Amino acid sequence: MDSLVSTEWLAAHLRDGDLKLVDCSWHMPASARSGRDEYLAAHIPGAVFLDIDEVADKSNPAPHAMPDAADFGAAMSALGINREDRIIVYDNSPTRTASRGWFMFRHFGAERVAILDGGFQKWLAENRPTESGEWDVRPAQFEGVATDQVVTRQQLLAGLDSPLLDARGKGRFEGSEPEPRPGIEPGHIPGARNLPFASLYREDGRFKPIDELRRLFAEAGIDPERPFVATCGSGVTANSLLFAAHLIGNDHTRLYDGSWSEWGADPATPKAVGPA
Repeated sequence: MDSLVSTEWLAAHLRDGDLKLVDCSWHMPASARSGRDEYLAAHIPGAVFLDIDEVADKSNPAPHAMPDAADFGAAMSALGINREDRIIVYDNSPTRTASRGWFMFRHFGAERVAILDGGFQKWLAENRPTESGEWDVRPAQFEGVATDQVVTRQQLLAGLDSPLLDARGKGRFEGSEPEPRPGIEPGHIPGARNLPFASLYREDGRFKPIDELRRLFAEAGIDPERPFVATCGSGVTANSLLFAAHLIGNDHTRLYDGSWSEWGADPATPKAVGPA
């Protein structure tokens, strides 16, 4: 199974016994949209819902902080997912949150994980079947094993040998637009480069071709085949950068999970404004 599957492929394999579908839709708080409510109203047949706000480290003040391996494993077990399953994640969100789900599954040990190219938006546009309500699942056993793909604020302050790439839009990166969350200073982490996650996608929600992705990384001053650390507003859209690098063949990337929600809220961290 490829890491990026088409709606045509999924339609043909929808009833495969070892295939698990996961709706990872999440929306910015100000959007007045609920990923769970929209899932209950309509989703791809057989899909379960991964709520990144709930499957999170609630003791961490940063939004939807990565849970530990045991908590993630317990949550996925309750959704009927094994680490050995073929897992297809998708979303119906302008923030392309399927990439966050892809990263979480991979971070906790699942190896066969793919994103549905174009997501639920494309599935609906093609008049493919949907269903509503909760999916009746059989509990499984997902043994989470955390990798070293997540970096912390302390590690960044101590210094890393990998470049930092910020997925937020240009205005927020440069500090010319206000942050959507209160108490967060404008700007970016000193030394970071900027590649807005939205530039990686076509208008229909599919990823752009590999050659175009390579060009976008190069224009941002990042070699997509070498290690880098991705950051964003709250550890969600940065995963689109990691997945794009994965498509290019680079799995030596990491996520700063706290991202600007953590860094920008700390008066002790250095901050920069203006272009990179």
